[in-house]
Amino acid sequence: MKVIDNPHSGLGRSATRGGLVVLGGQGVRILVQVASVVVLSRLLSPRDYGLVAMVLAVIAFAEIFRDLGLSTAAVQAKVLTRVQQSNLWWLNTGIGAALALIAVAVAPLIAALYDEPALTSLTIAMAGMFWLNGMAAQYRADLTRRMLFTRLVAADTAGPLLALGVAAYAAANGAGYWALVVQQLVQSAAGLVVAGACAGWLPGWPRRGGEIGGFLRFGWSLASTQLINYAANNIDSVLIGTRLGAHQLGTYNRAWQLLMTPLGQLRSPTTTVALPVLSRIRDNAALTQRFVERGQLALGYSLGAGLGLVAGAAVPVCALFLGPGWDVAGVFALLACGGLFQTLAYVGYWVYLAHGLTTELRHYTLVASALKVICILVGVRYGITGVAAGYAIAHLLEWPLSLWWLSRRTQLHVGRLYLGAARILLVAGSVAAAAYATAAALHGLNPAVTVPVCVLAGIAAYAVMLLVPSIRRDVISLAETVRGAIEDRLSRG
Repeated sequence: MKVIDNPHSGLGRSATRGGLVVLGGQGVRILVQVASVVVLSRLLSPRDYGLVAMVLAVIAFAEIFRDLGLSTAAVQAKVLTRVQQSNLWWLNTGIGAALALIAVAVAPLIAALYDEPALTSLTIAMAGMFWLNGMAAQYRADLTRRMLFTRLVAADTAGPLLALGVAAYAAANGAGYWALVVQQLVQSAAGLVVAGACAGWLPGWPRRGGEIGGFLRFGWSLASTQLINYAANNIDSVLIGTRLGAHQLGTYNRAWQLLMTPLGQLRSPTTTVALPVLSRIRDNAALTQRFVERGQLALGYSLGAGLGLVAGAAVPVCALFLGPGWDVAGVFALLACGGLFQTLAYVGYWVYLAHGLTTELRHYTLVASALKVICILVGVRYGITGVAAGYAIAHLLEWPLSLWWLSRRTQLHVGRLYLGAARILLVAGSVAAAAYATAAALHGLNPAVTVPVCVLAGIAAYAVMLLVPSIRRDVISLAETVRGAIEDRLSRG
């Protein structure tokens, strides 16, 4: 029976090379995402976005059950046979098909929840995403497990590129919110085709010999955690949609799509790279400690600094990318602050998954989610800006809690993670202050001029922070690691 595993040698270099490849691909996806926001925001109304966001909130909920955590279970498993892989493929596909039928049946109820009759046909049309994503799940898991990151990037970028072209054409020809529906369906279909072709295998028929009980136990525990996390992460959209209406939800959704979706696209690949590596070194506490510390620094000095920049320059950034009629700068800046603290805590998620601590992760997620729901329930009384403030405050409070909780369940020494995070916050705060001061000084100028100047001011502030010895050591060390990985990759052709 064939076993699908990877060699264990050279994991550090493999992780760095894989990270560069995946981040490069995510850079393309982010450009596509930003282009989608820029183009479609000028062709569609806030209400169009609000209606589709209402359906996506429900679909995202059901997507948790569609995957059932089986993709992650397959990636982190010590041994995965071809028979087990095929059985998992059929299970994901079957669940996806069942959920598609359920979505069609409950479409009128979703329309009634938001008091929007148009949601019935929208939900029925988008139900096909469950089936398509179900078939793609194990192909993507296989590419991740085998660390075939170049192929994974191809699968992740082909769909969004094609979908944007189709959606822009549809929107320009008066399709309205249906352009966004087509975008979602085309992206899922293209992602399935490319992922299947890159994986290079077809599933066999389900067989009894491929025991998947362990995968189901791991996956169900992880899925229950994701379900809790979903409720907390989407309470903002549900509350805005039911209390404030489609127009306000569409406005909030534009700020979210411009910032948080690209941020998620940047962070998600780090799990793709980190999970198979940490799964293999989980019995080596010292190596795990070093990997997690460097992972936090890599995220913080890149994404954290970027979030500081866009928070400080929120007004010209929103004016440049969204155009007139989208008053979301305050929401955008607050979401950036929340995203910064969320990013600092992100490395803990890698450790929970790699060590199979799904029960402990669920317990922490319950506490953190309750905190987030409370903050957003208070914030919604003050409109979408209040919701964004609640989101930011929740993540500010969750960040130290997450590291403390992790220290109780693993051998990680989180004191060093706190110190690393403090240095990251110093850099991000300095960049944000420089960008804000520059934006205020250039108020009234064309945002196409103001934004590049704010970027230069942020870079200057970052350079000044390098005068701090500990920060300089961090950045030089990370730069040397990246340079070594690039040289190694070039030497391999």
